[in-house]
Amino acid sequence: MNQYPDGGTSGHDDGTGSGWHSPVPADHPASALLSAEAVRTHCATVTGHVASGESEHFTWNPDRVHAIADYVAATIRRRYPTLQVPYHSRWRHFESGGPGEEKLDRWQILCERAGMSGVDHCAERARIGIDLVIPSVLLDAGAGPDWRYRDPASDLMLTRSEGLGVASFDLFARGGFSAEHGDPLRADGERLARIDASTIATAFQVAQHNPLVGLEGRAGLLRRLGEVVQATPAVFGKPARLGNLYDYIAAHARDDRIEASFVLRTLLVALGPVWPGRVQIEGISLGDCWRHPAAPGGLVPFHKLTQWLTYSLLEPLEDAGLTVTGLDALTGLPEYRNGGLLYDFELMVPRDPEFAKVTHTVDEPVIVEWRALTVTGLDLVADAVRQALGVSEADFPLARVLEGGTWAAGRRIAAQRREGGPPPFAIQSDGTVF
Repeated sequence: MNQYPDGGTSGHDDGTGSGWHSPVPADHPASALLSAEAVRTHCATVTGHVASGESEHFTWNPDRVHAIADYVAATIRRRYPTLQVPYHSRWRHFESGGPGEEKLDRWQILCERAGMSGVDHCAERARIGIDLVIPSVLLDAGAGPDWRYRDPASDLMLTRSEGLGVASFDLFARGGFSAEHGDPLRADGERLARIDASTIATAFQVAQHNPLVGLEGRAGLLRRLGEVVQATPAVFGKPARLGNLYDYIAAHARDDRIEASFVLRTLLVALGPVWPGRVQIEGISLGDCWRHPAAPGGLVPFHKLTQWLTYSLLEPLEDAGLTVTGLDALTGLPEYRNGGLLYDFELMVPRDPEFAKVTHTVDEPVIVEWRALTVTGLDLVADAVRQALGVSEADFPLARVLEGGTWAAGRRIAAQRREGGPPPFAIQSDGTVF
């Protein structure tokens, strides 16, 4: 069966017919940029440019990799003494707010209340998990330093990604994304297309004293998601439901096995039109892809949120009996925790001494370069972390290194170096990138 969501051998998706909002045939000039391979190779080219001393923005210090890896390995051992590290995904944030350091398994509680536990319900549970996690990931851009969410389950004040995750979980559990009366645990295109900023503001407890960065951008992104999935019945069915993505992926599995690259490609093509005002090639939006003069074709794709979403789909897909293979085809996520870790350890050092004193925009070449260096750096650090822990790549894929891991270590070093643990420099967010 065809293992490509936009072309060719099965007759199911020919990349030019109906069923897709914006089909991307394999020979389209945008096609090559819609993959994790393109992320890794384009970032490597930019890293080579910096390493050669030609960059006006950064210097590159690979001798720092082992110090970073030692710090990350120590962080992993502290958090997961048995080295049983879960995937880096949105699901970790849903577990926030338990007593002490314990996790609160909101998902299990939700499934039990809905009568969705057990093997008899695994396919529908996967659909519900996908319904939950896609909007939650799209709502996961940086919240800003002043926002808090009081969790009704624990009465704790949660911030940042944990707060965003729990707030979006609660909104989903209340039927905030459902168009079906009496069936709250679903995310329907029709309902998503009607989400407004006041809905998000109420659910996320936004007030004058509790501002959330990018509120309008978040609501607009969900509306656009609703519109795009309704125009993509090949993946999301009619009427459009996000959870129908499970059925699309399962139909393309071979012996219950599916490549991570296929899942990512499906999301990049199906959800690419969701992203606003970005670089396009012949009518195809490239999403999280930005200009840099040293990159092939002058473009560097990152696909951070879409890769984060792919990582976050692993658990519902595996829960339904699918095996997702080729995880390390995906890259590390170039955002302020991973990138901040590498920056704080001086793997990359800005040439401009004023760099960290000003707020940057995501499309500035200096930020594109920092993100490219982050992708390359994470691969180097991951190899060194595995050596330090004495584990193999097969047993400890990048998805576990990130969770154990570089993301947690980035937060840890930030807390050690700056009061309140903010990133080492500021990037203006519209709620749709970080």
